[in-house]
Order: sequence, then C-alpha cells, then structure tokens
Amino acid sequence: MARLYSSNRGKSGSSKPFVDTAPEWSNNDASAVTSLIVELGKSGKSSAEIGTILRDQHAIPDVRLVLDGKRITAVLSENDIGGAYPEDMMNLMRKAVSLINHLGSNRKDHHNNRALHLTEAKIRRMARYYQSEGRLAADWKYKRDQLRLMVE
Repeated sequence: MARLYSSNRGKSGSSKPFVDTAPEWSNNDASAVTSLIVELGKSGKSSAEIGTILRDQHAIPDVRLVLDGKRITAVLSENDIGGAYPEDMMNLMRKAVSLINHLGSNRKDHHNNRALHLTEAKIRRMARYYQSEGRLAADWKYKRDQLRLMVE
C-alpha cells in the first residue's frame, strides 16, 4: 500500500529470520508479559509503543513467541483496552486532520492537497476492509467534517 501511488518498483529490505522459540536470555513468563501489556495499555500506549517498550526495556524481542502466537492487540482486546477504531486507521485519521489544518492556512499548497486526497482514499479503503472483518460498523462512513470529533 505504501508504493501504490509512486513509480517505485519492487520490495526491498530484509525479512525476519524464522524462529519458533523465544531466546534463552529473553523474558519467557507469559503471565508477566500479559500483565505488562495490560498495564502499558491502560496507561494509554499504542500497540506499537508497547512492542517497542517490551523490546527495549524488558528484553522481549517478540511477544508472539512468548504468548504462543498471540499478538499485542489480541491481548489488549481480550482485556477491553483500546479505542473504537483500529490503530493504523486512527493514525491515518490523525494525519488527515493535520493536513486539513495545514490546508486551512495554506490554500495553494497543491502537493499537500494531493496528499490529503491520497490519505482519505487509504482511510476509505481501510474502512472497507475493517467493515468486512467486522471490526468497524457496517454503516460507518468517512466524513471530513466529523473527523476531528473521531480523532479526539
């Protein structure tokens, strides 16, 4: 999705090596990791921030290896922590709000006007996906004038 509107070709970069068990030096206590995730989620951290904190401060390189394939968002949803919208969609909506604010004072900025159109297209595409998955209401529509209320 990142290269949808650019002329770049191919997928460059490294991939994670296949590992099916957590390293010996890592924290392998599943209940402690779950309680850490719940505690960080209640303090308002996103799942990406929680993963970074677990990796850097608690020596947990991959949560799925410790929790038998369960992701951070699955643990948060089991404990009823999280917002009404998925995290990636909320990040796109925040980006759209900042672009709308910028275009309010810079009306002739055509590059960011196009960036706003592309961001809104991504939001609509993502909304279709999440509606089909059942994580978003079937009658949900993207409305630019109500976007600030959804983000705050």
